[in-house]
Amino acid sequence: MSSFSNPHFMYLFDMTNGKKKLAYGQSPADALEILRIRLSEEEMAQIKPDQYVKISQRKLQEHVDELG
Repeated sequence: MSSFSNPHFMYLFDMTNGKKKLAYGQSPADALEILRIRLSEEEMAQIKPDQYVKISQRKLQEHVDELG
């Protein structure tokens, strides 16, 4: 099955330090699981899993200064 069958989206999750963490996935939960593979437990603990916004790739440039 082609990966085009399952669209992925970009999510910006709020962090406890006031920054945002960029993730992608089919859903917010999927995006968090992908982050869990890449980040340490300490880094994951900073992410607020219930506070996120879905963004398009076109809007990503507007949020670069918020990333942490």
